[in-house]
This record gives sequence, C-alpha cells and structure tokens, in this order.
Amino acid sequence: MKNFTLILVGLLLFTSCKKNDKLLDSDIKEERIYKSEEVKKTEEAIKNKTTIDGDSQNLFSIVIHGGAGYINRETMSPEKEVEYTQKLEEAIKTGYTILKNGGTSLDAVQKTINVLEDSPLFNAGKGAVFTHEGRNEHDTSIMDGKTLNVGASTGTRIVKNPINLARAVMDKSPHVMLSGRGAETFAKEQGLEIVDPSYFSTESKKKTLEQVKNPKDNKVSVFYNEDIKNSKFGTVGCAALDKHGNLAAGTSTGGMTNKRWGRIGDSPIIGAGTYANNNTCAVSSTGWGEYFIRGMVAYDISALMEYKGLTLKEASKEVIQNKLPKIGDGKGNGGIIAIDKKGNMVMEFNTPGMFRATMNAQGELNVGMFKEL
Repeated sequence: MKNFTLILVGLLLFTSCKKNDKLLDSDIKEERIYKSEEVKKTEEAIKNKTTIDGDSQNLFSIVIHGGAGYINRETMSPEKEVEYTQKLEEAIKTGYTILKNGGTSLDAVQKTINVLEDSPLFNAGKGAVFTHEGRNEHDTSIMDGKTLNVGASTGTRIVKNPINLARAVMDKSPHVMLSGRGAETFAKEQGLEIVDPSYFSTESKKKTLEQVKNPKDNKVSVFYNEDIKNSKFGTVGCAALDKHGNLAAGTSTGGMTNKRWGRIGDSPIIGAGTYANNNTCAVSSTGWGEYFIRGMVAYDISALMEYKGLTLKEASKEVIQNKLPKIGDGKGNGGIIAIDKKGNMVMEFNTPGMFRATMNAQGELNVGMFKEL
C-alpha cells in the first residue's frame, strides 16, 4: 500500500511538471512571436523612413551658384580664381551656420545671397551689369517650399540688397511681385537699406558694356554676339534644406548687359529662375533668361520628380542637358543648383563652367568653377 501511494504521488508530480513545461513552452513561443512582430515593425519603419529620426534634426544641406557661363582656366588668372573661391566659401558658410544653429532655410538663403550681392565679382547687387542706358537694374525672387509663398521684385535701382526686398514682398505684402518705383517705395516703407545708384557702378561692368555696345563685328547684332554671350551670366542663387525639413530657394541678378526697354529675365519669375516645394526640391537657375522662361526650367525639374518619379539628378540632367538646348534656336545655355527633401544636391550646367559650392550637415565643403566638380 505504501509503495502504491509513492507511485501515485510520483505520477502526479510527473504530470504536473509536464503541464508546467507545456505552459513554459507556450510562454516562450508567445514571447518569440511578440518579439518577431516587434522586429518586423521596426524593420518596416526603417524601410519606409524618408528622413532620419532622432538624428533627423541634423539633416540639412545648402548649395549656391555665382552664375554659369564661359568660365575656363585659360581665361582666369590664379588670383581671380582665389577671389572667387574665397567669396563662395564666405557665402555658403554664412548659410551653413544659420542651418547648423537651427535657423530656417529661408533665412539661410537670404543671408547667403546677401554676401554674394555685396561682392562686385558677381552680376547681382553691387556687381550688377549696366543697361543700354548705363543704369544698374536688379531682379530677384525667393520661395518658401513649405507654404509655396513667394516674393519677387524687378527693375529696382536703389535697394542695396534686392533679395531682402523679395523677402519683404513675401512676408509683408499681399502681392508676389513688385516692380520699379513702386517696389522701391515699398522698400523704403519697410526700412530696407537704400543707396545712391552710383553704389552699383563698377569699372569692370562699364568696360563690358562698352565691349557689347561696340562689337568687333559690326554686322552682328549687339544682342547676339560673343561679348553678350560672355556677359549675361553671373546671376547668384541659393537653395537650402533646414533641420525642420523645409526647402527654400532664391535668385538675384543684374540681368543682361546692354538690356533695353525694361527687359526682365528669368530670375524673378517663379518656376523659371526660382522654385521650391517641400514635396520635391528647391531650384535656382542661371543662364540665358529668355530660354529659362520658355522652358519653365526650375518648375520643370520639380514636375519631373513629382509626376514621373525621377530623382533630382535625373530630372536636372534631363532639363539642362536635353530639353533646354532644344528650345527655340538652340541657344539655351546655363545651369541650375538644386536640393531635394532628403538633402541630395545637384549642380547641373551645359556651359564650360559655373561658380558653385555645396555644404552638407557634416560640414563637408566643395567649391568649383569648372567642369571637374
């Protein structure tokens, strides 16, 4: 009887252990399933992620240009190359610092262009070319990729930094573009810095005007000779992505040497000289404005990305290398700088050179003028 009782107790203990083992196995399986589901969710989140979280606050980039054109080593002295390099570095580092400190892409674009406008090296602000009548007239625009708000001005002669006027038009007026005396009156009302027109007069740009008005070949129209071709470039621009994921672009220019009749190029035209949309990219153009307007170059790049699914690089190459040169009589020359919502940057041009520079969140700086960059 005693042995029977011991056997019975043993059987009960064995059964209980087996049951507990099954429960334990079940718990382990459930835990594994749970962990497996969590891993899947994490992997899926990583796979679908378009910006970097946590460290996403460190994602920002900036790209600038100082004009595309017939720029080559053979015609540029080493001293002048150093001048351009230093000014491009100064400009882009100004915008980079703003972005690094959490500032907006709009502020970065505006302040970067200010540096370029203050330099006589470029065809914008201080260094603007002369019209046929011997005046300096400025065109400019800026665009916010988050709201699609824009501001532009044309034909101003006394506003020291035209890009500041474009920003004021966007922020402080119900309009998107102001011109001439009306734009200047608005600038004064907004407290922008006003200068005497003589501030913009530079000897180098005077010399260029003389060359264009007195072409070597008198049979050639002054609007389509080599001197005009070499002097219509020098526009400045900037595109930026800030830590908040917002894009912006801006462009500023003195236009075309010897321009007449109140001619306006692409720089103040949204979609041609400037465009920004958080869903796609931010673009600033430089080149022969009449062709950029016909091709709506800046917007076309964005549209190819949005509607055809092209990358920024693919869209930029298609527009600048394939479409632009085929417009009209085939004189569509120039380039663009652009940046997409992931911080990818492009500098595309179909001319021998383009003054340009980029900086990313890591502080990596690239400056170029010729084809090699």
